[in-house]
Amino acid sequence: MLASLSIRDVVLIEKLDLEFASGLSVFTGETGAGKSILLDSLSLTLGARADSGLVRHGANQLTVIAEFDPPPFHPARVLLSAQDVEAQDGPLVLRRVVTTDGRSRAYVNDQAVSVGLLRKVGDELVEIHGQFESHGLLDDSTHLPVLDAFAGLGERRGAVKAAWSAWREAAKTRAQAEEALKRARADEENLRHAHDELQALAPRPGEEAELAAARAMMQHSEKLIEAMNAAQTALSAKGDVEASLQSAQRILERVAEKAEGKLDPVIAALDRAAQEAAEATSLLERVSGEIDLDPRALEKAEERLFALRATARKHGTDVDSLAALQVELASQLAALDGSGDDLGKLAKAEQAARATYMEAARTLSKARTEAAARLDTAVAAELPPLKLDKARFVTSVTPGEEDDWGPEGLDKVAFLVATNPGNPPASLGKVASGGELSRFMLALKVVLAQSSSTPTMVFDEVDSGIGGAVAAAVGERLGRLGKDVQVLVVTHSPQVAARGAQHYRVAKTEVETGRVATSVAQLSAGERTEEIARMLSGENVTDHARAAAAALIVG
Repeated sequence: MLASLSIRDVVLIEKLDLEFASGLSVFTGETGAGKSILLDSLSLTLGARADSGLVRHGANQLTVIAEFDPPPFHPARVLLSAQDVEAQDGPLVLRRVVTTDGRSRAYVNDQAVSVGLLRKVGDELVEIHGQFESHGLLDDSTHLPVLDAFAGLGERRGAVKAAWSAWREAAKTRAQAEEALKRARADEENLRHAHDELQALAPRPGEEAELAAARAMMQHSEKLIEAMNAAQTALSAKGDVEASLQSAQRILERVAEKAEGKLDPVIAALDRAAQEAAEATSLLERVSGEIDLDPRALEKAEERLFALRATARKHGTDVDSLAALQVELASQLAALDGSGDDLGKLAKAEQAARATYMEAARTLSKARTEAAARLDTAVAAELPPLKLDKARFVTSVTPGEEDDWGPEGLDKVAFLVATNPGNPPASLGKVASGGELSRFMLALKVVLAQSSSTPTMVFDEVDSGIGGAVAAAVGERLGRLGKDVQVLVVTHSPQVAARGAQHYRVAKTEVETGRVATSVAQLSAGERTEEIARMLSGENVTDHARAAAAALIVG
C-alpha cells in the first residue's frame, strides 16, 4: 500500500509530508482548496506526463516521493527486478523531479529509471478512478486476467500456457524438419553425385601416405637397384663373406681350448657376423625383387594420389577424411529416403500437442464463461444502490480467431455496460459518463477486491451528482472495499467522508500578503465531526449538524 507521500514545490504546496494507513482514507475540503494537487502529485510518482506548470512559482523544480510497501514477489517487485532495479526487500520509493523547463527525471529506490518503467510499476501499485481519468479496467487487455483472477483460474491458466509452449515447440520442430528436407531435396542430385563419386573412388584412411611413400620410392627405383646390385657384388667379392666368416670361426675353434677361453668372444662375434651377413644378403635379394621398374606402376600410383587429393579439395577436406565423408553422405541419403516417415511422425506429434492445447484451452474457456456469469450477477447486485439500477453489466467471453490464440487461451474477454434499457452493451469508457464510470468501477472493484493484486485504489469525486441514500451506498461500498485494499477518496459527500478510517482536510490559507498555500491536516475524532458537520450545513455549523455528523460516523 501507499505508506507516505512527500511533496515539494507543487503549485500551491511548498512542503507537505503525509503518512497513510490501510483501509479507507478520505480527503475533504472546499472546492478549489487543492485536492486535485494531491492527485496530480501522486500521479507524477506513478509515471504521469510531466507538466512544468505544476512547479510552484518561485521554485526551480518540484519533487514528489511516494513510498510503498508491497508484499514479496508482488508484480511491481518482479517487474523492477527484471530491469535490474534493486527491489526485492524493503519499501519501494518512487521519486519524480520536474524542472521549470519541462525536464523530468524518475527514480526507484534512488536508482534512475525511465518514465515508461515508472508508469508500468505505478500501474501495478495504484489504480486511479476519476471524472477524467481511470487506469486499469478501462484497458480491455486487463479484462481477461482480471476475470481469471476473480475465478481463481491460475492453475488452469498455467496448464494452457504449458500446452501452448509444447504445441509451438512441436510446430517449430516440424517446420524446421520440412525446411531441412526442402533444402536437401533441392540438393539431392548433387548429394547423390558426390556419394557415387566417392563410392567409385573407395578411399581408405592412410592411403595418401602409403601412395606418397610408394611414389617416392618408385621415382628413385633405378638408383636403388643400382646401389643394391653394387652391395650384392661387394658381399660376394673375393669369395662369399658368410663363408669367409664361417671358415675363420672353424679355424679358431680348433685351437680355442689352448687359449684358455680368450678366443671364445672372438668365435661368438664371428658367428653373429656370419648370421647377420646371411640375413643382409637374403633381405637385399628380397627388396631387389620387390622394387618395380615398370613405369606404368608409377603412373598408376600418381594417378590415384592425384585423384584422391583433387576430390579432397573439391569437398574442402583432407584425403584421410574422404572415407568418413562417404559414410556421412550415405547417411544423409538414407535419411532423405526415410524423411517422409520422420516428417509424418513430427506432424503427428504436432497434432497431438495441438489437441492437448485445445482440450486445456476449452476447459479454461468453459470455466471463464461460468465465472463471467457469476461476476455479472455479483456486479448487478451492486448497481441499484449506486443509482445505476437501469444499467446492465456484461462480461463478454468470445472465441478468437486461430491467429489470436495464445498462451492465455482461445478467448477474448471484455467488460461491457449498457446504461439505458434497450441499448446494446459497449465498452465502459464509451458509454458511461464521468460519475457513472466511477460508480461502475466502484461496483466492479468491490466484487473483485479479494482477487486484485493492486494494493491501492484512488477514487476522485466518485460521489459526483449524487446524495442521500445513493451517497450512503457509495460510502458503504468504499468502506467495504477498504477492508481488502487501501482506498483513497476525494469526496464532497458527508455520507462518504463518515466512512473513512482516516480523514484528511485540504485547505487553502493565506501565508503572506497576496500569497496562498494549500495545506493538508489529518483530523482527530472531534475535528472530523466538525468537518462532516460543515459538509452537512455549510459555513454556519449548527449543533443539529454536529449531531447529524456524529450519527453518520457512528452509523
